[in-house]
Amino acid sequence: MSKKVRLGIIGLGQQGGAYATFITDGLVPNMEIGALCDIDPARKDAAAAAHPDVPFYEDYISMLESGTVDAVVTCVPHFLHPEMGIETLKRGIHVLVEKPAGVYTKQVQELNDFAAGKPELSFAIMFNQRNNPLYQRLKEIVDNGEIGRIRRTNWIITTWWRPQGYYNSSEWRATWGGEGGGVLVNQAPHQLDLWQWICGAPRSVYAKVAYGFRRDIAVEDEVTAVVDYGDGATGVFVTATHDLTGTDRFEILGDQGKIVVTDSKTATVTRLTRPERELSDGMGMDDVRKLFMGELNPEEYYSSEVIEFPSAWGAQHAGVLANFAANILDGTPLLAPGSDGIKGVRLANAIHLSSWTGREVALDFDEDEFLTELNKRIAEEGKFPQRT
Repeated sequence: MSKKVRLGIIGLGQQGGAYATFITDGLVPNMEIGALCDIDPARKDAAAAAHPDVPFYEDYISMLESGTVDAVVTCVPHFLHPEMGIETLKRGIHVLVEKPAGVYTKQVQELNDFAAGKPELSFAIMFNQRNNPLYQRLKEIVDNGEIGRIRRTNWIITTWWRPQGYYNSSEWRATWGGEGGGVLVNQAPHQLDLWQWICGAPRSVYAKVAYGFRRDIAVEDEVTAVVDYGDGATGVFVTATHDLTGTDRFEILGDQGKIVVTDSKTATVTRLTRPERELSDGMGMDDVRKLFMGELNPEEYYSSEVIEFPSAWGAQHAGVLANFAANILDGTPLLAPGSDGIKGVRLANAIHLSSWTGREVALDFDEDEFLTELNKRIAEEGKFPQRT
């Protein structure tokens, strides 16, 4: 293999086209475009104009067997990610799947199991937000115990406003059988991943979800989920696609500090001088009086730090591509191993299942029950085949 990985891009929509541009613009120095693939003939001419020397295929299997690629990225509808990932690995080719890894855990587990049997091949997922230096730093802070044990998390992420025309743009969009869901599987997978990547996976979830609440669609456009981490720790996740101005605020409360992230750009980290319970137990009535009078010295109890990093557009995606290539070339550890993709899918599935059944759902839920409920909704649409 050359010092550059030859990448095959399956799907030349907005995302696949962006990756091709990143590579040709030199943002991924250890990678080159080996081949392009799309089932839409109209994109063949566009690809020829933008990348005249790159082979184009209308069938991804033909591309995989052409000898022109060392690795592929799957920029296709969500249901296809596991299938394409397996077919790629079967042929000894490295694979980077787009998010989410799939629509339901049963199919994603099949991909993970197959990939585990091919340890010599690189298997990654495009969780580009794991390449965001802000969230990397916050994970370090939590993992190092700088804010103590997590007691509560809250993330409201409603910056996904989508007009009706967006949903009308494609037959598969915002359908159970074509896309597999709404905001949870399309817009919010990065946050579902970051939430559990930084704070840990919850034990269970109870969710109130609205389907076609403010848009003429069958899938969810409004979600409120309450999770239980055990030992009294809880979390709340709120997301929607109908908030025109939107909010992005992520809070992590520990027993020795707190993190508040605004707009995924700035984080304020508060570190207590001692665990909160110790501070409370050590306060007498004179301290309480000072507290009520605003006379306490904050420096005796906590310190605050503001963290902010510059974030150039495209740098996070390009960084994941470069990291994927480096893993192939010299074994550099992956920022986002493909096997991690199932975690966000499991959380989204649990949220859906809780809303469908009206009960609290454990994260080790019955996968067959979920698939049965999903297939009921696919059958009601009458547009797509049911899943197995």
